[in-house]
Amino acid sequence: INSCMESPEGSTLYVNLEPCCHTNKQTPPCTQLLIKEKIKRVVICNLDPNPAVNGKGVDQLRSNGIEVETGILDEEGKKINEVFFHAQINKRPFVHLKLASTLDGKIALPNGESKWITGKTARELVHRMRAEHQAIIVGAETIRKDNPSLNVRLENYNREQPHRIIFTRSGNLPENSFVLTDELKEKTLVFSFIKASFPLPEKNIIQIHNLNEAMDYLFEKKIINLFLEGGPTLASAFLRQNLIQRLSLFLNPSLLGGGKSTLEDFGVTELNLRPKLTNVETQWLNGDLLVTGRLS
Repeated sequence: INSCMESPEGSTLYVNLEPCCHTNKQTPPCTQLLIKEKIKRVVICNLDPNPAVNGKGVDQLRSNGIEVETGILDEEGKKINEVFFHAQINKRPFVHLKLASTLDGKIALPNGESKWITGKTARELVHRMRAEHQAIIVGAETIRKDNPSLNVRLENYNREQPHRIIFTRSGNLPENSFVLTDELKEKTLVFSFIKASFPLPEKNIIQIHNLNEAMDYLFEKKIINLFLEGGPTLASAFLRQNLIQRLSLFLNPSLLGGGKSTLEDFGVTELNLRPKLTNVETQWLNGDLLVTGRLS
């Protein structure tokens, strides 16, 4: 509204989330601005589950003569707002697991060679996904084996880089790793299951006893949108604790037979208890297939 070329008075505003009406944040309430600018009608996908809003924004608009319609494109709005809704309702970060494999579920040859399972188009999409998240998560084995930068490498990308989050049980990370030495090292957080020391600020090294402690810490720090890139041990540990909300699987139409699998055993003992994807979407990526959905 503030950037409108002309006055928005008398116009209809379409939003995916109920305008806020409280002052418990850094910006003023949206409802007051809509009232001030004399918006005539507001069309909303979803009500805000935040108890400070949750219908109060709609009530405030209506009490000031603004016509309000809710529930339009409700499911589409829920997908757009899925990270915010999960964090508000569950007080935990939203975790998006990314996997890439052959048709038979392999991510590397028996000797560990894995570059590249998927093609260029799929890999570029992964970088766009990274850019949509606040943090990228991997396990220590990925750092030891691949020494990744875990940053967004897109042409003309000039937005803030995501945090890099590393989980280690042994406290063993090579001190020359990119995530510990590059210009983004201040954005690296290490969660260690033992007391450990790395060439990072002390506040960036957090000792934990379980994954739930890490999720609580990140939620408190307002890092609520996480992109989990592996490897199999860490991904399976997150699945075992029911900490994953969305799964994106990049499938290359090839076979390896032997080699390393995408996941390890994560405790499924009955077929009817296996996690399943809902609201599944697929996309063909110039030689690879992306399957994504919410994990129930």
